[in-house]
Amino acid sequence: MGRLPFIIAACIFIIAFDIYCFKAIIAVFKSWKPKTKKIFTIVYWSFSILLILGVFAGIYLNLFLTLRAIILVAFFLTVACKMAMLPFLVLDDLRRLVVKLFKKKEIIQDQPISEAEPISRSEFLVKAGLVAAAVPLTSLSWGIISGAYDYQIRRVNLILPNLPKAFDGITMAQISDIHSGSFYNKTAVKGGVDLLMSEKPDFVFFTGDLVNNLTNEVREYQDIFAKVKAPLGVYSTLGNHDYGDYYYGRESSPAKAKNLKDIIDVHKIMGYDLLMNENRRLKVDGEEIGILGIENWGMGRFPKYGKMELAVENTDDLPVKLLLSHDPSHWRGEVLKKYPQIDAMFSGHTHGMQFGVRLKEYQWSPVQYIYKEWAGLYQEQKQQLYVNVGYGFLGYPGRVGVLPEITVFTLKRA
Repeated sequence: MGRLPFIIAACIFIIAFDIYCFKAIIAVFKSWKPKTKKIFTIVYWSFSILLILGVFAGIYLNLFLTLRAIILVAFFLTVACKMAMLPFLVLDDLRRLVVKLFKKKEIIQDQPISEAEPISRSEFLVKAGLVAAAVPLTSLSWGIISGAYDYQIRRVNLILPNLPKAFDGITMAQISDIHSGSFYNKTAVKGGVDLLMSEKPDFVFFTGDLVNNLTNEVREYQDIFAKVKAPLGVYSTLGNHDYGDYYYGRESSPAKAKNLKDIIDVHKIMGYDLLMNENRRLKVDGEEIGILGIENWGMGRFPKYGKMELAVENTDDLPVKLLLSHDPSHWRGEVLKKYPQIDAMFSGHTHGMQFGVRLKEYQWSPVQYIYKEWAGLYQEQKQQLYVNVGYGFLGYPGRVGVLPEITVFTLKRA
């Protein structure tokens, strides 16, 4: 029930926005015949209303995941296109308001831009808005078709000066932010896991957000992710979406507690060693390093379930400590300040906003204005952080520029 007022408010806003766009389009295409205008009106409003009803059905009814994904894709693309139009419509309204306020009545009528091109300024701006709407439609559609499952291997040499000789050259893989409730292509998801396994990592980290809201989202995919195996183990931690907070709210309840127990059980079924504010000793040829994992610890509105004081217990003798912590803000918020013994932390959470540019020497995404560390390897003095941009997706069912990532680390002494 907690989400219902927000969803209703969002739908009212979208309907008002639809009315605004509809009136602007009808006003520009005055030459349409009454029959054409009628057909456009029926199609426009039928699509808008069905889309809103579809979103409600997708959220509150037990629809097939594929059908729900299709509805949400259509809704997202429609809103994105209309948002691209909005600046042009507002600019036209402001222009006409200025004319009305400061010009004489007899010249208020919209005039053509020039005699050579007999198109009014209003018509020009609205049509420019329609052209602008095609840009997100094209790029975001391509991001769905091509980017959502275009898994990329990123190779990183992780330099750890205190690394024992037995671990020099060992490989470790990381995936993060699976968000199984968003998937709609099991074959593609399996292809990503096969790609990961073809790297034959010695051990694997999964850094949280197995689901969007509820444990049952992963049921169709748990057999696929159970194929992630490694000789030295697969270690995991929980992300902010794994607790059911976005479905049940922050308050405790029997249903929420069962959902959390179920997700912990799924990790066991898949063979993942879930670290809940605890640590493991990884041994090779008699030498050891520490694998530490904490529950979600986020800045601001994100919950702080993680307890580092428990995770670091009895690890002082270990020469290297690797920390799994879902939210990269934990690194600057607590780890750098209080835990200098952590050599490297591994996170996800940001998704790189699923939009941006990632080149070898340059990367940019709007998410960098929210998270200082949002993708790739960071270092401050002797401590390092790696942020994986995610295996899955959330909200927008695709990726543009920031593609799904499988990271393969080679551990090195120098």
